[in-house]
Amino acid sequence: MTTPHPAPSVAPRALIHHTGFWYFPVAFVARLPFAMMTVGVLALVVSARGSVALGGLTSAAVGIGVVVAGPVLGDLADRFGQSRVLVPTGIANGLLLALFPVVVASPAADGVLLAAAVAIGLTGPQTAAMSRSRVMALIGARIPAERRERTFSRAMAYESAADETAFVIGPFVVGVLAAVIAPWAPIAAASVLSFVFVTAFALHPTGRVVPVAAERGAMAPARELLRPRMVMLVVAVFGVGAFFGSTLTSLTAFMEARGAPEAGALLYGVMGVGSAVLALAVAILPARFALRWRLVVFAILLFASAGAYSVGGSVLTVTVVLCLMGIGVGPSLVTLFSLAGHRAPAGRTATTMTLLASALTLAQALSSAVTGAVAERESVETAMLFPAAAALIVLAMAALNAVHAPRWDATRQPAIG
Repeated sequence: MTTPHPAPSVAPRALIHHTGFWYFPVAFVARLPFAMMTVGVLALVVSARGSVALGGLTSAAVGIGVVVAGPVLGDLADRFGQSRVLVPTGIANGLLLALFPVVVASPAADGVLLAAAVAIGLTGPQTAAMSRSRVMALIGARIPAERRERTFSRAMAYESAADETAFVIGPFVVGVLAAVIAPWAPIAAASVLSFVFVTAFALHPTGRVVPVAAERGAMAPARELLRPRMVMLVVAVFGVGAFFGSTLTSLTAFMEARGAPEAGALLYGVMGVGSAVLALAVAILPARFALRWRLVVFAILLFASAGAYSVGGSVLTVTVVLCLMGIGVGPSLVTLFSLAGHRAPAGRTATTMTLLASALTLAQALSSAVTGAVAERESVETAMLFPAAAALIVLAMAALNAVHAPRWDATRQPAIG
């Protein structure tokens, strides 16, 4: 009698098998309109209307629209599905971006210009938040339980790195197109990208993996988003956004005092690239290095490097310190979004992610405005203290989380499960 051979085991498939090869490239390019909007609007208005103040105000109006609409779009996506929200939003955003150069070139009053900018922000496609929500749903539905946590960590690391890379590339593309073609070219390019890639992302098959309210049953009440475990994450991400905005603005002022204001963006890119690389490196950290302790370690590094940055010194010293700041801020952001993925209330992952993204955007806008005013009216040295203050917010929230996380997370099931 022949002994039957055991059936060959089937190796578990990687996440990219379930998303498809083109998902991540499409999702990345679909982030660029969002990354190009505020800088492109600023550059166009300053060029066409000759007013830096109006340009800054118009750029801030875009940010306000994004902040107001973000959680609303996330809630709608959780209830009715991402494609039903993203398709009309992407089309509306593309149309508004295409019309904006016409409005700027027309004799329309400044109020009309600001209203158009707010509308652009209100229709800003929340691609990054929606992508995180999709990836979480795919991991929970298709990845074996024993591989879920590691896959989730790697996915959140990639998503944060993609965000930061997009926000480094976006302003660079704006600068190149404005210099080579015309000031309206970056807005026109963002319009085309919104039409094509946001729509392609919206209609990608992965969008059907995220269950809508009718399929999932009960949705956690909105008050769950106001629990201390969630508020702490929003405040910490706000601190990270304030760090980004105050660093870019104070760095620009620092380089302007040395006669090279345009070099500020290049030096900021040093931190951005380093931050993106270190965000990816989080994926190789051992699972026993718990998220709450990761946040503490990286927040301490962020605060220490921001303190060194506040001292200023030579351009070389500031460049070295910026590299260290990137090591702290990228992993901190990854860890915060990972914690948000675990703590998102049932059925509200897109709402949670858009809420954090809105906090990040709002903090960047506010800190840029405040830091710029301080640099102009007080001194560059005073403005360079602001990144350390922002990092202190992140560190305080990390300490709070380290103390209370065992109790906050003891009875909660990870959203990815």
